[in-house]
Amino acid sequence: MEIVAKLLNAGLFGGMCFFSFGFAPVLFKLLPVAQVRPLLRGTFPYYYLAVIVLSGVAAVVSGFDSTLAAVLLGIICISTIVARRKLMPMINQASDTENKSEFKKLHGLSVGVQLVQIVLAGWVTVLI
Repeated sequence: MEIVAKLLNAGLFGGMCFFSFGFAPVLFKLLPVAQVRPLLRGTFPYYYLAVIVLSGVAAVVSGFDSTLAAVLLGIICISTIVARRKLMPMINQASDTENKSEFKKLHGLSVGVQLVQIVLAGWVTVLI
């Protein structure tokens, strides 16, 4: 089970890093902002779903070898569910209503959550 846990977490950690530090920044570099925003908005539900599934399955599998790893992955899973169901619609609404101060605040919160999740996934990588 340890190998499966490592592979699941490697996919989670790598995917989160790629999306945050590779995919999104490259889109902003290559495309006009008017094209990037709807593209990213459309990808986030799928990204969040992938993180929820990978972290949830990895939490269960990791639990056989490391309770701490399972708890950390569970935190990633639960916080991503909250981000997908609560935070993302609030960010979209602030964007749609052109409430720039609310958008900046909520987007900053989502970036902070994402960075904490990446750190937790990295920690799990070291643990297992």
